This record gives sequence, C-alpha cells and structure tokens, in this order.
Amino acid sequence: MADYPVNIAVKPEVKAFFDPATNTITYVVKDPASDACAVVDSVMDIDYAAGRITYDNADEVIAYIQDNGLKLEWLLETHVHADHLSAAPYIQQKLGGKIGIGEKITVVQDTFGKVFNEGTEFQRDGSQFDALFSEGDTYKIGGLDAFAIHTPGHTPACMVHVIGDAAFVGDTLFMPDGGSARADFPGGDAGELYDSIMKVLSLPDETRLFMCHDYAPNGRDIQWETTVADEKAHNIHVGAGKTKEDFVKFRTERDAQLDMPRLIIPSLQVNMRAGEIPADKDGRPMLKVPVNTL
Repeated sequence: MADYPVNIAVKPEVKAFFDPATNTITYVVKDPASDACAVVDSVMDIDYAAGRITYDNADEVIAYIQDNGLKLEWLLETHVHADHLSAAPYIQQKLGGKIGIGEKITVVQDTFGKVFNEGTEFQRDGSQFDALFSEGDTYKIGGLDAFAIHTPGHTPACMVHVIGDAAFVGDTLFMPDGGSARADFPGGDAGELYDSIMKVLSLPDETRLFMCHDYAPNGRDIQWETTVADEKAHNIHVGAGKTKEDFVKFRTERDAQLDMPRLIIPSLQVNMRAGEIPADKDGRPMLKVPVNTL
C-alpha cells in the first residue's frame, strides 16, 4: 500500500447534512485555521414522477456557509452517483469554488454516453469539471492539506478525499454494520472494490471516516462517522480479516439480488455532466429513459 501523507494532528471542522429522500450525507469541511471550506457530495432534489427539480438541500448548505462567513473553495464529488443528483453547479453559481472528480470520469462518460445515446456533442473528456484528480493528487482548502486516493470498484471514477485526519469515502465503504456498496454497475468490480477498501483501511487507525450514505440497518439511528480502526475490527463485509475471495463471492451473490437505484436514470445523466441538466435540441431541460439497456 502507498504511504499516504495523513496528518492526524489536523482536525478539520465537519458539518453533515442528511437527505432522507436519498439517504445521502453532504459535508461542509472547514479549515480550522481559516474561513476556507469545501463541500463534499452535494444533493439536488428531484421529484422524478413530476419532472421537477428543486434545491432545498443545496439551499441549506449555502445558508450554513453564508451564515458562518465561510469561503467555498471546492465542490468535491467522490464519484458519479447513481442514487442522487449533484447540486454542484447550483452551489457554485451562488458561492464560487471549483468542481472536482476523479479523472476516470472519462470512462464513466464513455460508457453512459453510449447508453443514453448522447451523440458527439457530449464531451467525454471530463471537461465539464474544473479539476480531475488522480491517485495521490494533493490540493489545498485554505491552508489545509488534502489529497485524493483512487478507489475503483463501485465505479471506475471513485475517489476518497483525505482532508487532515478526515477521509470522505463516498461509496467505497459504509458504516461497519452496513458493510460495502454494490460493485455491479458498468465498470464496477468486486475484486477492485476490496483492494480499494484495503487502501482506505491502510490509513492510520485514528483517521475519521465519513460515509456518503447510511441506510440505518436493523432500525438504528442514521450514522455517518466512524474510524479506520472500527472498520477494520467490525465491518461485516471486510473486517476481522475477511479475505478477498470471500468478499468477491459475497458481493457478487448479493449484487445479483439488488434492484437498480430508484434515481439511476436521471442521476447518471446529470452527474456525468458535473451536475448540469441535459437539454433537448431546443434547449429545454430534458432527461432520457433508455429501455432495456441498464
């Protein structure tokens, strides 16, 4: 495993926003030594049946940043989500900041550009985003050092962002009693996911881990923060020394029983465009529903 430059002594301030409609957690991450902050995995609201977009979740995040006098520098996407729509462009329009995602977004764009028959006008080079991260890339939030870890398996473009002693793991891991995310989307791979999880669990035991989703297994309250040590000891899919072979067998059998996420059709079209809603030939916002392809 790589020797990642984690600084356990630096503890960013983390504010979480939970969206019950998609079980997604958005984070505002603040440099403790300045007013600089980042937003991780923002949510745009959609009433899919009614075809209506709203911004209640994003407005709550914007209000928090404004009320606390913070300066938004980054809008980070841990991956191209299949279960919620990103509000990054909306927040960027209000507050500024750069939108960043993993460089393998190009693989996702190529795959789903074909699924949705997007044509040559849809750029598949990641140019919709302001920054594309690769393994080990570093960046700053104010004076706060941050870096990205490439964690494919759930999707090819998944990145974990480590900011001080805090790691934002996207769908690479769930809480210990939730286990791990599916690996059966196009470009997903259970073996790669296991290897990616091992990368995350090679971070110092004290590293705080922040989930992108929680589904309250067994009826407990929603949770989103744990540690590397707790995941290593107790994660029901990979903890306590479970092997890669066992994980791949379990994950493959489990994924075969899962339904597609409710919002996968709109989410992929929007999120592979950095949160922009596609338009028809007349410029009207429009989503496609491909048949018998996903």
